[in-house]
Amino acid sequence: MQLQFQQAVRAFILLAFSTMLFKLHYTGDIYKLINPKYENLSQIASIIFLILFFIQITRVWTARKSHSHHCHEDQSCHHDHGDSPFHSKKLFSYAILLFPLATGLLLSPKVLDASIADKKGAMLMLSNQEQVSQGDNNRLDSESSVQEEKNEKYQEEISSFHQPVDSSNGENQLEISEEEYNKLINQLIQNDTIEMNDSLYAAYYDEIGMNISNLKGKTIKLKGFIYKDKDLSQNQLVISRFLITHCIADASIIGFLSEFTEAPSLNQDTWVEAEGILDITTYNGTELPLIKITDWKKVNEPKTPYVYPISIKIM
Repeated sequence: MQLQFQQAVRAFILLAFSTMLFKLHYTGDIYKLINPKYENLSQIASIIFLILFFIQITRVWTARKSHSHHCHEDQSCHHDHGDSPFHSKKLFSYAILLFPLATGLLLSPKVLDASIADKKGAMLMLSNQEQVSQGDNNRLDSESSVQEEKNEKYQEEISSFHQPVDSSNGENQLEISEEEYNKLINQLIQNDTIEMNDSLYAAYYDEIGMNISNLKGKTIKLKGFIYKDKDLSQNQLVISRFLITHCIADASIIGFLSEFTEAPSLNQDTWVEAEGILDITTYNGTELPLIKITDWKKVNEPKTPYVYPISIKIM
C-alpha cells in the first residue's frame, strides 16, 4: 500500500472543518459568529464535512504499482503526476484553507466591543437609524386608518395576553407570528415600564425609534456595554449592543444615549444594567431617545452578548 500525501491532507482538512464546527457548537461560541436561526444549517454542514472525510479517507491508501519508463537516449524523461506535496500553487491553496482552521480551532471568537463600534462610526449609525425610523413612521402615518383598525383588534385581545415571551435563554432567537408580534408592540405602548430583554431588544428598539414622543416619560430597563464618543458631553455615554442579522460580518451597533452624573467614572466596554426615564434629545439635527439614568450597576458580560432580530413566521 502506498500513502497518497495530498489525499491525506485533503482528508485532514475535511475532518478539521467538521471538528471546528462541532467545537463551536459545543462551547456555544457559534452564537458569537452567526444568527441562531442558522444553527441547524451549521450543524448540517459539520455532518456533511464528516461524511466527506470518510469518503476521502478511502483515497489515502492505494495499491503500489510498478511503472516502467522507456526513454530514448537523446531524450530526457520528466514525469510529473501532479502529486508533489511541495507544489507552490497547491501549498498556497492549502494555506488559505488551513489559516481559518488554525484560528478557529486555537482561538476563541473575539466579542465585538467599543473599539469596533468606534470604527463603524457608532453615533453616525445611531443617527441614521433614527432618521430611517422616523421616515418609516411618516409612512405608517399615511396608512393610519388601516393601522387603527388593526390596533383595535389587537387591543381587544391584549387582555388575554398576560405572559411575556420567554427570553430566559439568550441563545435562542424568538420566532413568533405576526399577530403575536403586534401584541408585543401593544404591550410596549401600554406598559409603564419597558424591559429591554435580549429576545425583544431589536423589536422594541425599532418601535422606540419610531415613537419617541409617545413613549417619552416611561421607565426603561436595559443592559449593555459602555461606548463613549468624543462629541458627547462628560455625563453622557451610549449603552450599546451589537445586532446580528445573519452573521458577525453584518453586525451593527444599536443603543441608547444615556445621561447620568457617574458617567465619567465608567470605562468603555464596561457592562452595566441600568434603569432610567425615557426622554428626547437632539444630536446633529436628529431626534434621539435619551435615557436619564436613575439606577445602575456593573454586571458581567453575558454569555451571549449579541441581540438578534425577531423572526416573524409567515402564516
